[in-house]
Amino acid sequence: MARGQPRLVCSWGNVARGTHSVYRLSSRFEDFPSLPAHTSILPFGNGRSYGDSCLNVGGALLDMRSMDRFIHFDAQRGTLRCEAGVQLGEILRIVAPAGWLPCVLPGTQYVTVGGAIANDVHGKNHHRDGSFGCHVTQFELLRSNGERLLCSPQTNSDALAATIGGLGLTGVITWAELQLTRVAGPWMAVESVRCRDLGELLALTSASSQSHAYTVAWVDCAARRKRLGRGILQRANPADDGGAARPAASRRWLAVPFTPPVSMLNPAMTRVFNALHYTRHSAPMRSIQHYQQFFFPLDGIRHWNRLYGPRGFYQYQCAVPRDGAGDSIRRLLEATAASGEGSSLAVLKFFGERPSPGLLSFPRPGVTLALDFPNRGARLERLFARLDAIVAEAGGRLYPAKDARMPASLFRAGYPQWQTFSRFVDARCSSSFWQRVMADA
Repeated sequence: MARGQPRLVCSWGNVARGTHSVYRLSSRFEDFPSLPAHTSILPFGNGRSYGDSCLNVGGALLDMRSMDRFIHFDAQRGTLRCEAGVQLGEILRIVAPAGWLPCVLPGTQYVTVGGAIANDVHGKNHHRDGSFGCHVTQFELLRSNGERLLCSPQTNSDALAATIGGLGLTGVITWAELQLTRVAGPWMAVESVRCRDLGELLALTSASSQSHAYTVAWVDCAARRKRLGRGILQRANPADDGGAARPAASRRWLAVPFTPPVSMLNPAMTRVFNALHYTRHSAPMRSIQHYQQFFFPLDGIRHWNRLYGPRGFYQYQCAVPRDGAGDSIRRLLEATAASGEGSSLAVLKFFGERPSPGLLSFPRPGVTLALDFPNRGARLERLFARLDAIVAEAGGRLYPAKDARMPASLFRAGYPQWQTFSRFVDARCSSSFWQRVMADA
């Protein structure tokens, strides 16, 4: 094990950053790193968490990206075993040609398996298939005392529940086994439908969750009054014919080559884009899309986070209970529109009844709303305080993987099992997020 190398590490939102001693595991057979006294460490995947849950400023990070080996793929049963540093995009390269996909895919393929488990990521099909952790059949957890735990629903199930959604705090996932889902081919039958207001959007999303495997809605956050919550619902099912007569997927990759001196996504530009995007969908649009286009639209722009400029951006993602969800979402959108801050991207999804297996898993039955904002300092903090109050009153929660400023009180209220979880935190593991929300515990 090499000595930790000092490195400045930033989260994907670029609002959280700091110097870390970076260690590396190159094999699942290596031991837990030997650390200086009083130094904590955090497993680090591909750094796609938006806030500080992937950072451990002043401490150490354990870079897992060299642990990228496939161990076994059963093309008949649809099970895959791999090291924790394998990215979902690499899994897709292997399993999609054989007629399989991971059961749950988040909004980017550049997420490691370990990161997907640690954040119990969700996708556009939570209403049917639950979260990523629901389809993890087993994994190995390496603890700082050298202990290796085989975790499954039948063996060390308490450690499994703490580690799924556990933000990397329970130790190091060395390898994991996933159950995949059978598909006819790599193509999706997609329909986009325009909705005039929030009521229509929620009603159509609810109805579509009965008929479609995947649903997601874009919301125009600048719309107000009678147009509040207007948006575009996108719903899809796997194409029945598997796309046999269609050409191979072809995609032009764009890139943002540098960080501009100011954010390119200001409120005025957002209002113009939203109006044009909404107007474009005057009639329902049907298409056949490759899974990469459907699941990972933002991956088509490399380093898109740079568009927000040197101050970075925040994502505010909340989940509110099903009862009263319409009123809660309406109040969140009203506060956002009234603030004039302008969310550059607003996404709404339904969460289903299937329980997430993790003690700190974010998904819960109800509705989730994600809002992206350029970092505009105190003005944005005032809006966040108003949004926090609405979420707390609704009995909701925020997503740690996207958070960089959640108050400790809101975390503890939203995750009532945090005390049970804290008993499983490894003695040498910590993170900037965990230190922030546990500062006065």
